[in-house]
Amino acid sequence: MCLGIPGRVDDTFHEDGLLMGTVDFGGVRKRVCLEHVPDAVPGQYVLVHVGFALARLDEGEAARVFEFLAAIGQLDELGVGQESEPRDAAQEPDGEPQAGRHE
Repeated sequence: MCLGIPGRVDDTFHEDGLLMGTVDFGGVRKRVCLEHVPDAVPGQYVLVHVGFALARLDEGEAARVFEFLAAIGQLDELGVGQESEPRDAAQEPDGEPQAGRHE
């Protein structure tokens, strides 16, 4: 299933001619393309799908989406709201080191 996840814009910047931003998803921060929502400013919420902000949301709507995602068990899978520090890339999501993993 494809989900659009609400996140709060922390900052905006231009990169290679594109409007980009850092978006906070309940403690997980990601770089996101903001070209489809050029009027988004820090503090506002956007709906993000595969790295692209597709629409602006008000804070109440963002909270309702988070509640729905929590109710259907999707926030755990996405890792949203579980940590405030970035994960070490050499660790599994449960914090255990990767051992002999072949992709």
